[in-house]
Amino acid sequence: MSELKTNKISTNDQNNVAIDNALGLKSYTTTQRDALTSVAGDIIYNSTTSKPEYFDGSAWQDMVSPVVGISYLVIAGGGSGGAHGGGGGGAGGYRNSYASETSGANSSTETKYYYIKDITGNITVTVGAGGTGRTDNGGSGAVGIQGSDSVFDTVTSIGGGAGGHETNGGAGGSGGGATHYSASYYGGAGTANQGNSGGNNNSASPYPSGGGGGAGSAGGNGSGSTAGAGGNGLASSITGSSVTRAGGGGGGGTDFGAAGGAAGTGGATAGANANGNSSSATVNTGSGSGGGARTNGNSGSGGSGIVILRYATADATISVGAGLTSSSTTSGSDTIVSFTAGTGTISFS
Repeated sequence: MSELKTNKISTNDQNNVAIDNALGLKSYTTTQRDALTSVAGDIIYNSTTSKPEYFDGSAWQDMVSPVVGISYLVIAGGGSGGAHGGGGGGAGGYRNSYASETSGANSSTETKYYYIKDITGNITVTVGAGGTGRTDNGGSGAVGIQGSDSVFDTVTSIGGGAGGHETNGGAGGSGGGATHYSASYYGGAGTANQGNSGGNNNSASPYPSGGGGGAGSAGGNGSGSTAGAGGNGLASSITGSSVTRAGGGGGGGTDFGAAGGAAGTGGATAGANANGNSSSATVNTGSGSGGGARTNGNSGSGGSGIVILRYATADATISVGAGLTSSSTTSGSDTIVSFTAGTGTISFS
């Protein structure tokens, strides 16, 4: 028979229950708890797990904080460089809430994302593709392609800007570089707190193009006999080791004597020298590809983006829906989940 013991009972006019001392729940081990005949609403303290628990009518549930704090790194797909002396592709937008690391455009660390169990439900994750490489088309050239956005629920990183071809560079997470040409063109703008602007061309012969912007620095301007270098990316240790991502592609060279620009750090590619093609940027870095050379020069594709989440293993279990490619690992007491392709929904329990 249950027994209620108290030293004193008195009225309370504050429309609540007041207890002078701490409320002591009855302690049971997990084995003892499972031997109970319980009904919905029963509350105990589980001495095996060191957690208060309640019975919901079918199972015992922890009475712990339902909030899961999640650090994220969300990088969009990088832009492709322009063909035929085109500017370098810009890096995808870079948003980081891990530890005290730098976010895009050297901005402050973003605030963690907080997931509320049993309330938040499914949330969307999308990994942005890199912009497709462009062909010279027998000398007519082509503007690069902007990368696609990456998404983690309310957090959206903007795709990297396209490298120009006889145009300004395209705006994006980081902006694409301006084309070569005998007129002055300008690099595309980056997105605030995500990336930097692309570089400008130089209107003086040999008309070098601009480099694509990176998460860590702006794309270089064409200067002298060299196209602009891509802007550098940023490093993060969210996976447990430092990795640099989201660099800008180098500007394409010209047959007037301008060499292709160097690649920014973080997986981008250099602009091609005369009569050459640029390579595709490294996948899952969100970096831009270099511009193709002015004579028969194609550009490679921008690097696809990535979404990385990190949270305390004891706090949650993740469920990943169809359509997403992911992998999971641990570092100390944390779980790290990396999404490398696709779009779909996830939830935590």
